[in-house]
Amino acid sequence: MADSAEAWERQPGESAAAWEAFACYRDLGLSRSIGKVAARLAKSRTLIERWSTAHRWVLRAEAWDREQDRLWRAEQHQAAREVARRHARLASAAQSKIVAQLQQLDPSRLSPSDVIRWLEVTVRIERQAYGMDLAEAAAGSARVETTDVSGLTDEERRARMEQLRRELEARIGTLGGKPS
Repeated sequence: MADSAEAWERQPGESAAAWEAFACYRDLGLSRSIGKVAARLAKSRTLIERWSTAHRWVLRAEAWDREQDRLWRAEQHQAAREVARRHARLASAAQSKIVAQLQQLDPSRLSPSDVIRWLEVTVRIERQAYGMDLAEAAAGSARVETTDVSGLTDEERRARMEQLRRELEARIGTLGGKPS
């Protein structure tokens, strides 16, 4: 047996029976004890204690526990990465479908309330994309309020739409974009 064996593997000079007993001890986990190994293997407690001392079972089991914890954390980290990748793919696919729907949207069929809501949503998304703090952004600029415009005349609605258009152009201009 090589001198470079991991602590939880069979060690040089360790008999097959002593190795089997250590493996039993190691695999008992946090509830491990010499007494449990002796009972499970039907061996004398004195013999198991002698093997435990001679082959440093406590240190080897601690090394095993650390390795199992390391492997578990690596597995959890990998699983989290896979989840993030899967969610990113799902989000991208959903966004593609949403963009296709938006491109077919007829703006003339939107109510003024719909336009205001779309403006709020798109401004929020744009600010997030540029890394702007939403609370700071809300404090630093006028907040677009959703208002029921059903009681407005057609002329008042057109005026409100024009005001929203100018507001949107101004916001785009502050972010370095160009209004279309």
